[in-house]
Amino acid sequence: MQIILFWTKKAQPAMVQLKARWLDIASMVLSALCVVHCVALPFIVAGMPFLGAFTDADWVHQSLVIMAVPLSLWAIYATNAWRRWPVSIPMAAGLIFLAAAAFIPALHDVEAVLSVLGALMIAAAHGANYLSQRPVHVHSTTCAHGAD
Repeated sequence: MQIILFWTKKAQPAMVQLKARWLDIASMVLSALCVVHCVALPFIVAGMPFLGAFTDADWVHQSLVIMAVPLSLWAIYATNAWRRWPVSIPMAAGLIFLAAAAFIPALHDVEAVLSVLGALMIAAAHGANYLSQRPVHVHSTTCAHGAD
């Protein structure tokens, strides 16, 4: 019986790396949806009074945070991005901002600002992680445009 270290860089099969990249993409999409929710929803609600209950509903923001935190942590753990500070610092700060805005009632007055800032930081961290996982093209005589 052979034990395989599933999440180490050396033992990562190509499929696991592909899944990790899709986790970053999914996390960036969720962050973008969070920003759209925070920025656009007040304008939508102004036009439709029956949706007003969703803007002040704490469970909406808490549910989004509960989905974002594990997905983001899984994405940076799967790619070992937590070891790189340009990814891990904005990711941690963004998750803290989102969680604080959603779960600390005293921050209700700055909830939208903290949520948007946190979502943007998370999206930037996932973007940096996604870009760092791309294969690097090395110019040589075999590539189509040559090595000038």
